[in-house]
Amino acid sequence: MDTLYDRLKAYSESDYYGFHMPGHKRNKKYVNAGLPCAWDITEIEGFDDLHHAEGILKEAQEQAAQVYHADETHFLVNGSTVGLLSAVLGVTEREDTILVARNCHKSVYHAIDMKELHPVYLYPEFDSNVGLNMAVSAEDVELALREHPKIRAVVMVSPTYDGVVSDVKAISEVVHKKGIPLIVDEAHGAHFGFHPYFPKNSNLQGADIVIHSLHKTLPSLTQTALLHMNGTFVNREAVREYLHMLQSSSPSYLLMASIDSCVNLLKQEGANLFDPYVVRLEKLRKSLKKLQSLQLVETEDYDRSKIVISAGGSGVSGKELQNLLLSDYHLQMEMAAGNYVLAMTSVGDTEEGFARLEKALFELDESLEKKVSEEMNIKPPKSELVYTTTQMNRMKKMQKGEAVSVLPWKESIGFISMEYAYLYPPGTPMIVPGERITKEITDALRQYERLGFSIEGLHTEGCIEVWNNG
Repeated sequence: MDTLYDRLKAYSESDYYGFHMPGHKRNKKYVNAGLPCAWDITEIEGFDDLHHAEGILKEAQEQAAQVYHADETHFLVNGSTVGLLSAVLGVTEREDTILVARNCHKSVYHAIDMKELHPVYLYPEFDSNVGLNMAVSAEDVELALREHPKIRAVVMVSPTYDGVVSDVKAISEVVHKKGIPLIVDEAHGAHFGFHPYFPKNSNLQGADIVIHSLHKTLPSLTQTALLHMNGTFVNREAVREYLHMLQSSSPSYLLMASIDSCVNLLKQEGANLFDPYVVRLEKLRKSLKKLQSLQLVETEDYDRSKIVISAGGSGVSGKELQNLLLSDYHLQMEMAAGNYVLAMTSVGDTEEGFARLEKALFELDESLEKKVSEEMNIKPPKSELVYTTTQMNRMKKMQKGEAVSVLPWKESIGFISMEYAYLYPPGTPMIVPGERITKEITDALRQYERLGFSIEGLHTEGCIEVWNNG
């Protein structure tokens, strides 16, 4: 049996090219090809302590704050997940009400569960032409805050996994009128603000807490991220306390060095880093607009580093297109959805990599039949929140599990879910514990299963755990 090391070594020596995170793209220009075990240390003299930073790590985090235009910045070695958990937990009290964009990452839902919060959901508009969730609007946020005056914080994601960007500035102005904080999951926008081709980062748009995953779109190792805090609406000490609780007490110096190196690269190289990449990227996007059966998806406000290719007019699903690119061209996409694939690009990409993607897409475009299929355009289902996850857990304990059943999806309509169900990536739940299961939800689950996707979060394949007494 191969060891993980052996398999990684073999993959690194192959001709497979990744249009996925991490943003360094295994480019030796940005990442040491070997694993520098000699650098793997602990909190020894002269190297500071992340949980009580007074020296080199304090200076490194202060520099990151300066580069990202934040009041205060913290290194994250457990990814954006720990940043989102700490942010939500830090700005709320137990059983508070919180406004959450329904397309948020699963870690936001885990924080809601941990703090026994009452979520109010914002559903972004869905563009059925391209099969994407659109932006969250300031008007919808304002309406929700008016209808639910007990809301104590707002959480949203911008850009989305697919690159859709919301008007954070307008939303922050609405939120701040209520005297509450805005948390922006900008994990996929760590490159924002470093070139005019891309949007400004949310620290400059009025957000109170911003989380960036460096590893997603920049030259940094997997798990590396930043949490930024701004303004006076956040209890910063509470957020710091949760970071201390939830981050490893033995943070990897390799990961922290990777964060610091990435920030230094942004500070010192700036335009020199992004200019050539933007030229290559714009050239590629201009070419891909000529596709016929396939289509380059572009929305009103979006991150142009994300290349979304719709297969909706080609007769194949997003999953099938992903498999063709992998098997025939050795190109690994970041993710596939019902009718599209997502290729993530970064400064780490090479001209040769872009050329391979362009060639592959045009060859497939020529060979695929022009045929529109509505079945592959799966609209995210809306659900009815009946109980919070905390209430569900309490009821389950009181009943000692007797009121819980495991049912096939088609038989679960009308029951209340006891489980999460989501595709990963992107990790946005289609159903959350405490929500009533609708036909729309089960249809979406079955469609994804037919198209070859794995549904995560469920303990039994094709079935879901439900509450009988709902």
